[in-house]
Amino acid sequence: MIDLRSDTVTRPTPGMRRAMAGAEVGDDVFGEDSTVRALEEETAALLGKEAALYVPSGHMSNQIALYVQTRSGDEVWTHRSGHVVANEQGAASVLARVLPRVHDSASGCPDAALLEEWARGADD
Repeated sequence: MIDLRSDTVTRPTPGMRRAMAGAEVGDDVFGEDSTVRALEEETAALLGKEAALYVPSGHMSNQIALYVQTRSGDEVWTHRSGHVVANEQGAASVLARVLPRVHDSASGCPDAALLEEWARGADD
């Protein structure tokens, strides 16, 4: 079984190690890594997008997503156990310059009343 919970959980099998050792490699900065290019092109086609970007970790992808979809000072609403706040050590505030606002709803999603309160700004 391949465990995809994290980029650090899966341990390569001997077959995976052989595939890595035999993979064609190149400098990705110059677009010379055919494996990365093929992965990005296949992913973009699968998702119906113009392009895709490979990043080596979930942490990196979360921070890129925050940075490109927010502006400095924005709030990001998330569950208190969401990876962005529970595992990324304040990176959202430092790198994307956003303020995580957390809830602890048992369902994982804030209810409508809380969203309305947050959207109005409550008393601050």
